[in-house]
Amino acid sequence: MQTFMVGGAVRDRLLGLAVKDRDWVVVGATPDEMLARGFRPVGKDFPVFLHPDTNEEYALARTERKTGHGYKGFAFDAAPDVTLEDDLLRRDLTINAIACDDDGKLIDPHGGTADIERRVFRHVSSAFGEDPVRILRVARFAARFADFTVAPETLALMRNMVDRGEVDHLVAERVWQELARGLMESTPSRMISSLRECGALTRILPELDRLFGVPQPAQHHPEIDTGVHVLAVIDQAAARAQPLEVRWACLLHDLGKGDTATEVLPHHYGHEARSAGHARVVSERLKAPSECRDLAEMVAREHGLIHQAQQLRPATMVKLLERCDAFRRPQRFELMLAACECDFHGRPGKASAAYVAADSWRSARAAAAAVDAGALARACTEKRRIPEEVHAARVAAVKARIAAFQ
Repeated sequence: MQTFMVGGAVRDRLLGLAVKDRDWVVVGATPDEMLARGFRPVGKDFPVFLHPDTNEEYALARTERKTGHGYKGFAFDAAPDVTLEDDLLRRDLTINAIACDDDGKLIDPHGGTADIERRVFRHVSSAFGEDPVRILRVARFAARFADFTVAPETLALMRNMVDRGEVDHLVAERVWQELARGLMESTPSRMISSLRECGALTRILPELDRLFGVPQPAQHHPEIDTGVHVLAVIDQAAARAQPLEVRWACLLHDLGKGDTATEVLPHHYGHEARSAGHARVVSERLKAPSECRDLAEMVAREHGLIHQAQQLRPATMVKLLERCDAFRRPQRFELMLAACECDFHGRPGKASAAYVAADSWRSARAAAAAVDAGALARACTEKRRIPEEVHAARVAAVKARIAAFQ
């Protein structure tokens, strides 16, 4: 029985990066032997165990054989005679197919070390083309390692996989998992660009793919491609270390612009309502968490008004605050402002400009929230008029706050 450190831990060590999680492969062992040594089983599809002391994952060396479509269409062999080289051959990229033994010696049969030096993503073997999740993984790695490029032969294989319909067999949960991880990387725009370059974006997120080639609104920069704008917005979210909910909202905020009739471009009348509908459909299709879905829909629907804070009437501002449940859920409202700020900074020449609309909304919310709704309710003789009275008091408070700063 031999153990080797494999995959991302070896890769990141060679790149000089901090190693967060270590994975191990075990050669020459059986599940019963692992259990006898105190390892705890966790794998469902193939034998994976947790170390009794470190809780790190130890997987028996295995081979794969394609039996059907998609991520789960594989049969595995984890017999004791499966070699380390057999196990490395089934891996996706050469940079992830490097092992290290207890003495620090590298086992690198596919040139992963050289590809790290070249900063290239290259597939290990033609077996790459049997698993569509690997397209998502390459795109995610592109978002993490901004100085890497996809080898031409690997890009050609990815395009072939899309043409063969392999991507169409991806399950929603796995797509969401990889997209979410990619959005949390340092340059998430590269994930979307990579998916688009191989043709997978139109299968996975057709609503987003349609934005490329669509001009931005006339009042902004109609010469700027809307798809390119969205990429800039999600990179702004990453630069500001925003959480996943904000990054997802940034990705989906302009989807309605893809439905704008050609004859009215570069105007996008009423796109916010269309964007909100698309944001909900996409989130539900990919089974995104409810907090991501709800924020994305809200940002898509409201971001146009949020940007216009200085031009809105107090009554309009209060209606938006009430519609967004900003008094009971101020933290979510702050996340919406954060997404809108990323949208603002994603426009040409605005990367370092002050986003004054956010402060205007915070001031308006604070003024309206200071209204004692309970006292108004107790003083109101007609209970059905309570919401109207509270709303009017909030409008008056916002109006007074605005007047005080003019």
